[in-house]
Amino acid sequence: MDQKVSDDLAHIRSMKERSSRFISLSGLSGIGAGVVGLIAGIYAVIILKKYHVNFNTDYVFDQKMILELFILGISALLLAIFCGCFFTIRKSKRLGLQIWTATTKKILVQLAIPLVVGGIFVLALLQYRLYGLIAGTTLIFYGLALVNAEKYTYSDIKYLGFLEIILGCLSVFYIGKGLLFWTIGFGFLHIIYGVILYRKYK
Repeated sequence: MDQKVSDDLAHIRSMKERSSRFISLSGLSGIGAGVVGLIAGIYAVIILKKYHVNFNTDYVFDQKMILELFILGISALLLAIFCGCFFTIRKSKRLGLQIWTATTKKILVQLAIPLVVGGIFVLALLQYRLYGLIAGTTLIFYGLALVNAEKYTYSDIKYLGFLEIILGCLSVFYIGKGLLFWTIGFGFLHIIYGVILYRKYK
C-alpha cells in the first residue's frame, strides 16, 4: 500500500514537472550550437587575418571587415537556433510531448527580453564604433537570458548563464581578446553543457 502511494506521488510530481517546465530541451542542441560557435570563431580569425588586424596597434577597423563579421555572427546565430530547434523537436517527438505549449511560450518570452535589449545595445555599440565591447556585451546579455529562462526549464541552464555573464564581464576589461572569450563562451561552454545535459536527461 505504501509503495502504491509512493508511486502515485512520484507520478503526480512527474506530471507537475512536465506541465510547468520545458523538458524537451536536448543536450545535442547545446553541442550543435557549440560546434557552430567554434567554427564561427575560427572563421572570424581568418577574416581578421585577411584584414591584417593587430590589436596591439591603433588599428582602424575596415567597414568591409565589420560587415563580414556581422554577417558571420548572424549566420552563426541562425545555425545555432536551427540546431536547437531540430534536436529539441526530435526529443519532444521521442518523448511524446507537445512542443508548442504555454510553457514553451513563457520560456521564449523570458529568453527574448534580454536578447532583444542586448541586440539593440549592440547596434548602439556598432553605431559608435565601440567594437571592442561587442563580444563581452553579447555574452552578458545571453547569460542573463539563460538565467531568466531557468524557471521554465532545467535548472542546470542557469549555471551556463552565470558562466556566460562572468566571461562577458571579464571580456569588457580585456579589449582585443573578445574573440577568445566569445569562442570559449559560445563554443566550448555550450559543448560541455550539452554533453552534461545529454548524459543527465537523455
